[in-house]
Amino acid sequence: MLTTILSVIIGLMIVAVSAALFVIALSTLYVSTHAWWDPETQAATSYTELLPTPALSFSLIMPCRHESELVMATTLKHLCNQQHPNVEVIISVGDDDPDTVAIAHKLAEEYPGRVRVSIDEALVKNKPRQLNTALRMCRNEIVGVFDAESIAAPDLMLHVDSCFQSKNADVVQGAVQLVNYRDTWYSLRNCLEYFTWFRSRLHAYAKQGFIPLGGNTVFIRRDVLSSINGWDANCLAEDCDLGVRLSVTHRKIVIAYSPHLVTKEETPDSIRSLIKQRTRWSLGFMQVYAKGDWKTLPTAIQRAVAWWTLMQQHFMAFAGLCIPIAIVTALLGKFPVPVTLLAFFPLIPAVAAVAFDACMLHEFGRDHGYKIRIYDYVRLVLGTPFYQILLAFAALRALVRFRRSDFRWEKTMHAGAHLDYLVARS
Repeated sequence: MLTTILSVIIGLMIVAVSAALFVIALSTLYVSTHAWWDPETQAATSYTELLPTPALSFSLIMPCRHESELVMATTLKHLCNQQHPNVEVIISVGDDDPDTVAIAHKLAEEYPGRVRVSIDEALVKNKPRQLNTALRMCRNEIVGVFDAESIAAPDLMLHVDSCFQSKNADVVQGAVQLVNYRDTWYSLRNCLEYFTWFRSRLHAYAKQGFIPLGGNTVFIRRDVLSSINGWDANCLAEDCDLGVRLSVTHRKIVIAYSPHLVTKEETPDSIRSLIKQRTRWSLGFMQVYAKGDWKTLPTAIQRAVAWWTLMQQHFMAFAGLCIPIAIVTALLGKFPVPVTLLAFFPLIPAVAAVAFDACMLHEFGRDHGYKIRIYDYVRLVLGTPFYQILLAFAALRALVRFRRSDFRWEKTMHAGAHLDYLVARS
């Protein structure tokens, strides 16, 4: 009798978990496909028409920490070669990083009057503190952020300027694209993930009035940024947090995508680096969720979207716990056929997502001039479960650190692997 009751309880738990995973997978597929629902939606994701006369001025912050001169110099060259007539660049470094400080001063001397160096002297070092220190040096109307390895298109500022003017925006979020998709087994999935995020998912969030901003190729009016005291110095996802606070204060945020205007970057150079990066992001999202600013959004739909978005890392951790349990249960458990069939329900949207990703891989190659091979499609399909396991592990690691209040910054190292991909490869 006890065995029968226990079997029923476990069966009900399996059904409940399967239903939850099914909803998570289906909702993720929904936002991932947003940009391709119809031609009007796809057209709405693009930049506005380029206006004949630039009207704004830009201060571009380039936060750097433990970077190589080649990576920094290449990024700075692309920022200083912008076709926009009114751009300054502020290289942001920490006082405890003398090698990068020396490189920053050396590079600044090559662009007199256009490049300055901001040195953050805070005891605790992280990106938002460096950004806030650099913000106090900004002179121009629009503040933009580019990571140390960011390769910006030469006419990007012109298009962003037009976007601000045409749409009376407070914030413009451009797109970032990882490009070194052939370097490692996980790099293709990582590149495709960025492609879908900036091409579709962010636009789906924007439509509902809740936008977790990216930390790169984002542009904010300086007075707006100053009015909310810049970035949260203690948040590991300062970009997401900034988007939440701006959404709460009803600022107009425009998300824009164009293949030739994406900022090109590289994937983490090792699995260890990827896990550290994703742990930091997951932990940051958990911080933003716990802060609760999203609860003051004006409509129930916005609050629901915010809750679902910020809870994604908890969902990922939940999935990470379910994976080994599901394997053990499948091998050892004996359940009625209906329960067993329901346990496989989450695979339906998961398989659909892989099929969609294959279509997106084709579009990624077309947009950026890369010849996608049959081998790449095979890598995509075979690598998907292992990549999801890595993300689930990172989310679990973040959850443990969150419970321990361990919010140490783990920086992603930049090797310059993307530089070989600046010219389309075949």
